[in-house]
Amino acid sequence: MARTLQPQELIDSAVVDPNGNKIGKVGNVYLADATHQPEWITVKTGMFGTKESFVPLSGAHTDQDGVHVQVDKDSVSGAPRIDADGHLSPEESTQLYQHYGLPVPRTSPDGRMDRGKAGTGKRDDRAMTRSEERLNVGTEQVETGRVRLRKYVVTEEQQVTVPVRHEEVRIEREPITRADGTAEIGEAEQDVVLHAEKPVVRKETVPVERARLRTETVSDEQTVSGKVRKEQFEVTDDDRKHRRS
Repeated sequence: MARTLQPQELIDSAVVDPNGNKIGKVGNVYLADATHQPEWITVKTGMFGTKESFVPLSGAHTDQDGVHVQVDKDSVSGAPRIDADGHLSPEESTQLYQHYGLPVPRTSPDGRMDRGKAGTGKRDDRAMTRSEERLNVGTEQVETGRVRLRKYVVTEEQQVTVPVRHEEVRIEREPITRADGTAEIGEAEQDVVLHAEKPVVRKETVPVERARLRTETVSDEQTVSGKVRKEQFEVTDDDRKHRRS
């Protein structure tokens, strides 16, 4: 069930448009000068919530989901860029009301609208805001190079020892007896064919190994640096003595 807006509950609340789209989170609350009631909020949008846009609280309500406003996300994205420096001038307020198509209310005598303190809904005209820049560092994935796996052919000398056999000639002799008959003296020839084994080389292609490329993520740390500006407070008395903080 919707509840009445309470200033102390607005800071850091989620902001939702009529279509249920989350716009961002509440950064600051601006109070009407005459009533000291919340009239504007700034919504942190963009990467890391570094961008703030003014959103009207007219017709808004809160529940467990956050602050439900009556303007859509696109209108907030296109709102005029106004620094959330603690005050809204009459010109800035009028510009915002016209952007959102809302009637421009009558302003207080000094024409200002002030940012309220979180949790109280009250303003302090004597307060001064000190701001500083901060490094918002994120990461993005970039291409650092390409690695290629290829195969190529090389020639190398390979030696294999194989056993071989060959035939040799030797003379077999046996004695002859007289019973075998008589012999004649003369010349004669006998041929024998010799054989030998020799190596025969044939080539064959066989698969021996598979290879593929894959990537793996390795965690590391990198230190980045950058110059930022800071505002400092300085108190000066009538004797021109400075005290800084």
